[in-house]
Amino acid sequence: MRSNFLSEPDSKNSALKREILRLCIIKGGYSIADLARDTNTSVPTVTKFVGELMDEGFVQDLGKQGTAGGRRPSIYGLNPEAGYFIGVDISRQHFHIAIADFSGELKKFIQDIEFVLAASADSFRTLCVLVRNSVVAAGVDWEKVLGVGVSLSGRVNPEKGYSLTYFVSEDLPLRSFLEQELAVPVTIENDSRAMTFGEYLVSSRNREENMLFINLSWGLGMGMILGGKLFYGKSGFSGEIGHFPLLDNDKICRCGKVGCLETGASGSALHDGIVEKLKEGKISSLSRIYTKNRDVTLDEILQAVEEEDVLAIEGIEEIGKTLGRGIAGLINIFNPGLVVIGGRLIVGRDYLLFPIRTAVNKYSLNRVSSDTTIRFSELDRKAASIGDCLLSRSKLLGLM
Repeated sequence: MRSNFLSEPDSKNSALKREILRLCIIKGGYSIADLARDTNTSVPTVTKFVGELMDEGFVQDLGKQGTAGGRRPSIYGLNPEAGYFIGVDISRQHFHIAIADFSGELKKFIQDIEFVLAASADSFRTLCVLVRNSVVAAGVDWEKVLGVGVSLSGRVNPEKGYSLTYFVSEDLPLRSFLEQELAVPVTIENDSRAMTFGEYLVSSRNREENMLFINLSWGLGMGMILGGKLFYGKSGFSGEIGHFPLLDNDKICRCGKVGCLETGASGSALHDGIVEKLKEGKISSLSRIYTKNRDVTLDEILQAVEEEDVLAIEGIEEIGKTLGRGIAGLINIFNPGLVVIGGRLIVGRDYLLFPIRTAVNKYSLNRVSSDTTIRFSELDRKAASIGDCLLSRSKLLGLM
């Protein structure tokens, strides 16, 4: 798909086209008159640019809109067949792939591809081969891929293309390395921010422009939508809620500090707490596994929660209580309209959510928290990879 729009990102005409696409992404479809109103542009000018966007393959005529009377206006929206975006969400021992069309609709989700990523060029090169092969096997011609978004845990600077957790070369940012291997534009992002962006754009409820997303997995991360945009901070490392020094527990965090919130509210904290209880001889359905292996995995603990094991439920409730205290502080600071909780631990559902809400009621200012909704992610395990797709599209179109 060739386009002067993409090749002239700084022109006024390009800026108007980007705004038209942004509005179509948010609302789904627009009439010429509504686009003219919302872009503060004349109808002839908008008509001209919509026509050019159709010629370039970005926009299509969605048909006539029903009205109470008078002529029915044509509605224009994104052309789903313009190409595909691939989202790759990398976890500790596997990765997920999402394939989305140009309109942002998820066409395929491939989960739990086994792969242990190492901080080396060879490891990332192998990952790229697996991604390409998986996408082609899913029926998508790689030539139709417009961009790839990759999300990783840890500190990621999307602007410069570096990951401080996975460092492959002093001379070549990770993003540039991936672009060489995949032969398409690549974005890299922190997994929590990717989840945040996916939830923000795809959520079936009213879009909240001031939203916090809590990623409760092995670690604890956060993404922020402030004023309708992802918030990155000065160096692109915002959202490190897991390393907020909230707890007086003398536990050393993986960052080397003491008392980080992550040491009391995370999958690793749940694991350590359950193992300690089993070591003390507490009775649980996990006791047999612990006796055999002298350890249990986080997956086994979460399975026990789903099977209503009392010890596992008590553990997840303790995590919720501690996390709720941290969320109360965030609500007092940011006054968000929405707090979304995602990540692996949300299998705990009400066992997790009830103590969170109880702690928020206890520790937050009522006037501030009364307008905040707290809920679980609607995208669940798909959140980060879908967010990767949508971030890749936004970057390609110059919308971020």
